[in-house]
Amino acid sequence: MSEKNWEECLSGGYATTISRDIKKSESLKRTAEGRIRFFEVQSVNEENVNYIFEGYYTSIIEFLHSFTISNGYNISNHVCIGCYLRDVMRRNDLYRLFEDLRYKRNSLIYYGSRMDFETAKQAIEKCRKLIKELKEIINKHFK
Repeated sequence: MSEKNWEECLSGGYATTISRDIKKSESLKRTAEGRIRFFEVQSVNEENVNYIFEGYYTSIIEFLHSFTISNGYNISNHVCIGCYLRDVMRRNDLYRLFEDLRYKRNSLIYYGSRMDFETAKQAIEKCRKLIKELKEIINKHFK
């Protein structure tokens, strides 16, 4: 998928308006938090570092889906989730961080390109930073 913007995501059907679903949104948020708790207690080593990265990335996606569903959007791909961050939330800083992580995750999942230990550890730290920011946004949103 080439560079997109939020309007193209809507017009292309990759993002659709839905009724806000607070129950589903809160469930996704709890699932993300549980997954994060699981990975926080894991000792990161060369054997599991890529798997831990994947788990944190999945939690990021769950947080973002939680937020977008609570705002009345269903987004079907990660590119358009990024567009939501950049174009709707106006958080270019978070968009750039997310895009870096999305690229690393795609390389791992779709191309079998495992990250070396140091790169994966850095990616995990970036995930933790993004998660912290998203949690703050989501917690303000749900108050």
